[in-house]
Amino acid sequence: MATQVLFVCMGNICRSPTAHGVFAHMVRELGESERIVVDSAGTGAWHVGAAPDKRAMQAAAARGYNLKQLRARQLTEQDFERFDYILGMDQDNLDVIESLKPSHYQGRTGLLLEFANDVNYVEVPDPYYGGEKGFELVLDLVETACNDLLTHIRSGENAAN
Repeated sequence: MATQVLFVCMGNICRSPTAHGVFAHMVRELGESERIVVDSAGTGAWHVGAAPDKRAMQAAAARGYNLKQLRARQLTEQDFERFDYILGMDQDNLDVIESLKPSHYQGRTGLLLEFANDVNYVEVPDPYYGGEKGFELVLDLVETACNDLLTHIRSGENAAN
């Protein structure tokens, strides 16, 4: 059975699609696409159906990640039936995740950067209102965290660990 990972930010146009694209790329590179499934969502519905922010797509493309096929969607209660990991980009989004989480959910909710070794951030900062450097920082943090998350999953630890 595949391990399913969902990345969540506010509008699903900057941080979570970046994490989605980076993690999916890493999974494909390792030939693990049958074993690890990736998706992303937003806590809000403002951008449902929209492509990722152009700045996020450009920054990701410069590092070899393609986000063009991704489209924003909103986090739903059904996501708790499907995903083993539901990881927020910041505490506000994690609070929404926790408020929707049913008592019977057996997976893991938390912040993506809980998996990042050697970073001085707890949250992935929202780059939406900033410049290009914000999107580069998001990529730096997401690449580290996704690499460490992938190591965690491949080590055989389950989501509850």
